[in-house]
Amino acid sequence: MRHRERHRTDRIGWLRAAVLGANDGILSTASLVVGVAASHADRGQVLIAGVAGLVAGALSMAAGEYVSVSSQADTEQADLAREREELATVPAAEEDELTNIYVGRGLEPVLARTVAQQLMAHDALKAHARDELGISDEFIARPLQAALASAATFAAGAALPVATAMVAPVSMLSIVVTVVSLASLAALGALAARVGGASATVGAARVAFWGALATALSAGIGNLFGTAAL
Repeated sequence: MRHRERHRTDRIGWLRAAVLGANDGILSTASLVVGVAASHADRGQVLIAGVAGLVAGALSMAAGEYVSVSSQADTEQADLAREREELATVPAAEEDELTNIYVGRGLEPVLARTVAQQLMAHDALKAHARDELGISDEFIARPLQAALASAATFAAGAALPVATAMVAPVSMLSIVVTVVSLASLAALGALAARVGGASATVGAARVAFWGALATALSAGIGNLFGTAAL
């Protein structure tokens, strides 16, 4: 009978980007909406601020993620180019290097040498990329994919407080947006923790805590400056 195992490490890349984007979209836009609403602005002004925050935030997330992951990709490509050159010029030294890595992981020297030789015969660059540099096909940097994922998830998250602000009663706009956003943040935190194999309760609590703190501070600042302007 074939033994099948389910691991969650292959979800790390997309899960991090998706959770970060959606969480940031909900939290930053909800804080902006609550802050503007607390300054005694009308619904139109609140919605303009919310939509502006959505667009600016999504573009900022895309640009930031693209630049960040591009830097990682550049580093990976530079390391692979150097490794490719060393494999062509000093293959014996590269074999020794790979052998020492396997010895360090617990293999007997003779077996480590055999494994290094066989892996290098199959695909030398891939073997060194994975075991020496820590670069694999599953986790290689993909700037455009990361940028689009971050922008899309931010926009999806930010749309929630904006949509809530459109339908909530003006007199209770801040309260309704806060409650809906915190509930969504808690659900997102629980889901992300569950997918990652962690405690859903802890995931929900830590996200809700920081969300409550951010919206409370935003409301306080909005109310302070709104009152001062009256």
